[in-house]
Amino acid sequence: MLTSQRKSLLLDRLRSEGRLLAGPLAAELGVSEDTVRRDLRELAAEGRLMRVHGGALPLSPTHVPVGARAALEMAEKQRLARVGAGLVQPGMVVIMDGGTTHDTLIRALPADLRAVVVTHSPAIVAAFAGFAGVEVQLIGGRILRHSMVAVGAATQRAYAGVRADLCFLGVTGIEAARGLTTEDAEEAVVKETMLGAAAETVVLATPGKIGAVSRWTVGLVASVTHLVTVAGRPDWLPPAVAHHRA
Repeated sequence: MLTSQRKSLLLDRLRSEGRLLAGPLAAELGVSEDTVRRDLRELAAEGRLMRVHGGALPLSPTHVPVGARAALEMAEKQRLARVGAGLVQPGMVVIMDGGTTHDTLIRALPADLRAVVVTHSPAIVAAFAGFAGVEVQLIGGRILRHSMVAVGAATQRAYAGVRADLCFLGVTGIEAARGLTTEDAEEAVVKETMLGAAAETVVLATPGKIGAVSRWTVGLVASVTHLVTVAGRPDWLPPAVAHHRA
């Protein structure tokens, strides 16, 4: 089998099974584990998958700038947004991460909502312009252009002083072993601080993020209070995490 054919088979198998294990694949294909690992390294370098110990996992489809993500999985984002909006109660202090799913969430909130929103995303601030009853507090820092959110020590320190009721946390992947992941190291530190700043944390996960991973871990799956998906409850989701199907 040619290298290109073998790589194509690996990608097809990853799409259908959600995980690759180098040992069993090497035996099945009649090649050495070193050959399979080399294929996986090259595919990872091409941005086609994420290598993990013993094999590979799907790479999150959100590894593109925020502007290019706006049209991805839009119908699913709208379904998630409707469920997420139902978790916001009047009078809450809500931390809201950046991202196109949360922009969709804002459009699903009642126009007369009275709440306090804390965010490090200028785009989220702008999206609340028409909500007269929502007080918005913007946390600053260096802007990470890929996600258009603030990052850095100042951002982290500011979130460490927040005590919120609810946090809508954006991640690029959620997977049983690797947990909640994102693509930037500084952003991962900020998100980890956000997790500790709220009594409850919500992740609105579009289908492409389920079972996918990125380079930097934010926290364990168990650190989430609510997971909202458009499919059934994942069998690896801890019992303490509430699942909502949109």
